[in-house]
Order: sequence, then structure tokens, then C-alpha cells
Amino acid sequence: MPKIHRTAFACLLAASAMAAPPAHAEVWKCVIDGKVHYSDQPCPNKGEPLPQRALQGNVVDTSADRAAIAERARAASAEERAGTAAPSNGAQPAPPVSNNVCPSERDIAGMETKASSISLSPEAKRFVQDEIRRARQCQKGQGNYSAADWNISKQAVDAQSSLTGGPDARRRAEAMHSAANANEGDRIQRQRELEAREAARKERERERPASSPR
Repeated sequence: MPKIHRTAFACLLAASAMAAPPAHAEVWKCVIDGKVHYSDQPCPNKGEPLPQRALQGNVVDTSADRAAIAERARAASAEERAGTAAPSNGAQPAPPVSNNVCPSERDIAGMETKASSISLSPEAKRFVQDEIRRARQCQKGQGNYSAADWNISKQAVDAQSSLTGGPDARRRAEAMHSAANANEGDRIQRQRELEAREAARKERERERPASSPR
């Protein structure tokens, strides 16, 4: 009967355990000339078969862990679809889709050309610059604008070259912006209050009697 070296046979046992076959062959622990040997054949003189439990590899039951991991993955996926969590790859969530209709870059370039005109009054120039800022805000997703809204804006910008229609066009455009963008509406209101206080101050100065000469 061939003899199997202890180390080699131990490796064979480990490989057998990893392969995890459905049935295990019987292994014999034999004592030959006072030395212990392992064999897959019955011992010729003294020996005993090893119990199958002693031959099984170390196995850890991870079925519960796998189930918990799978459940967490399903929950994270559901949160991503609902928009309540960032994507699992660490990327930022996509911004919400906006229905804004905004001026194009060409439209904004036209407003910038208008703002540089030396024929505009300071009030008209400031208004056109505000329209450029509001158009940029729209492109960033602020407000809720329609194509008709920006048509009002365009008419107001064009009217700033007029000596009579500019102020009324500005008020129409500012009313439109206040309805389309609450934050911009607050800004416009504060600006009007500031202008009203400044106009009142100038009026008081005009009404103040000049000091009498000595």
C-alpha cells in the first residue's frame, strides 16, 4: 500500500474541504512502525477511520449577513429612485428639471450691447443691467418664466431708448419678474423703497428755504 506524506495529505484534505464535494471518502489514521500515517485505504495492522466531521473545513455561515447586505442595497436603491438619498457612487444628485424658458446667449449679448450705449439714462442703464442679471438667474434655474415673460422684458429693454416710454416699460417688466421669481420680487421692492426715500430726501432739500444773507 502506498504511503502518503503527512504534509501532502493535509494539503489534499484542505483542497477537498474547499471543493466541498457532496460525499466524502473515508480516511484512515494508521500506525506503522510506531509512526502515524494517513491513508485512503484500511490500515494493514493498527488504525482507525477518521470521522467525517474532523475532515470538514472551517465554514462560517454568512447567509444572514448576505441577506442583510442585500436588504440595505435594496433600501438604498429605493431611496435613490425617490430622490431622498445621494447616489451610492458618491455623485451629487441631479438637479431638478426646470420648465423655465430663458433668453439665449445671443439675447443676453444683445442686452449687453444695449447696456453699453452712452445714450441711456442712468436709470435705463441700471434696468438693462438688471435684466441681464435676471436672464442669467433664469439660466441657473431660478424663477418660473415663460416665453411671453421674456417678450415683455425685450420690449422693456428696447423702450429704454425712448424718452417717454422707458419708465412705464420698466414697471411692466419688474411686475412680470416679481410674479415669476419671488426672490427677485423682494429685491425689486427693496430697490423701490430705497428710491422712494431718496426722492423724498431730494424733495425736502428743494423745499428747504435758503439761508438769509447776512
